[in-house]
Amino acid sequence: MDFFDAVRERRSIRAFSSAPVETEKTKRILTAANDAPSAGNLQAYEIFHVTSRSCLDALARASFGQQFVAQVHLALVFCAHPARASAKYGQRGATLYSVQDATIACTYAQLAATSLGLATVWVGAFNDDLVRKAIGVGDDLLPVAILPIGYPAEHPEATPRRPLQDLVHPLD
Repeated sequence: MDFFDAVRERRSIRAFSSAPVETEKTKRILTAANDAPSAGNLQAYEIFHVTSRSCLDALARASFGQQFVAQVHLALVFCAHPARASAKYGQRGATLYSVQDATIACTYAQLAATSLGLATVWVGAFNDDLVRKAIGVGDDLLPVAILPIGYPAEHPEATPRRPLQDLVHPLD
């Protein structure tokens, strides 16, 4: 799928079919995330590849009961790794650049999944401590996004977007 088609076709899907995501597609998604730009090329983030039913259930609970998280066979959890960025960029690296790095990587994964005919939804509403517990990490990592990935069981229409003239502010 063309990049612009992937951007245009991407939807937030909250109903998934029971079909698992193929290993080759998963690898391509993870490779795209790994190719994402990052501050100082430090890749100040970690990606947790979750397929365990018990972990997916725990992530759904950590996401305030968003059960579609447990409906998939694969979820990626993107965590900022503040220490990786702070070593080079200090406090700004820890509090901003690492979060941006994780966010960009998740965006690349989301668009890669769409281009492969898969569906995703960006989950940002969750309890950080419960996500950490579900994936078995400590306070040194900050959960930024959970990305459930699967085949869609729904096909919603595009949501309205703001007109560019309301969104873009030219400074000539």
